[in-house]
Amino acid sequence: MSAKRRGSGPHAGGRGLAVKLKASKRLKPSSQRWLKRQLNDPYVEAAHAEGYRARSAFKLLELDDRFHFLKPGLAVIDLGAAPGGWLQVLVARTRAPSSGARVVGIDIAKMEPVPGAEILQLDFLADDAPGIIRETLGRAADAVLSDMAPAATGHAQTDHLRIVTLAEAAFEFALEILAPGGTFVAKVFQGGTEAKLLARMKTAFAEVRHAKPPASRAESAEVYVVATGFRGGK
Repeated sequence: MSAKRRGSGPHAGGRGLAVKLKASKRLKPSSQRWLKRQLNDPYVEAAHAEGYRARSAFKLLELDDRFHFLKPGLAVIDLGAAPGGWLQVLVARTRAPSSGARVVGIDIAKMEPVPGAEILQLDFLADDAPGIIRETLGRAADAVLSDMAPAATGHAQTDHLRIVTLAEAAFEFALEILAPGGTFVAKVFQGGTEAKLLARMKTAFAEVRHAKPPASRAESAEVYVVATGFRGGK
């Protein structure tokens, strides 16, 4: 797969006619809605055409196009890396491994290798995880990224609390392993992160911003927090 150009993505004018599905007794209504959305999603089509494992790759591309936190030679960690779409972007944008960059993907699930990246099948919440990952990197991380989200319950308040809890865990991990000046990126829900977590981020980082990349579906409540300029220490 060739490196993605900055600022590129699905072209609005290149989208084909909408695909209509016939009603099927084999599929639940929710499954039919999901399949119809997938078939009519230009990002799904673009991900397939450009060799990305998931449409979510475009979210990271768009975030980096806006905030410019990925550079050649960086040591980067992707939490919850499966199926590998973000790892593909990270390898391309950091030019790993030829530039000296190190890209490490962490997931409890087994996943297919991503050329240029190292994959560790482990729970990043385990006590020994930071040490294992730091040893794999060979140095402190320049960026920790998380596109993780818990399974949705359909109850907005519950889902918000669960994703904030996951973001908190990723943040605590980032404090353990980031080098001064580093970046932390995590998925949260609209409504902002929990006030205490946001306050801690603003203390630990020089700048904290929220963004909803164009590749994020309009009906989705997800947004991303991008914290840059890690001040170091807990």
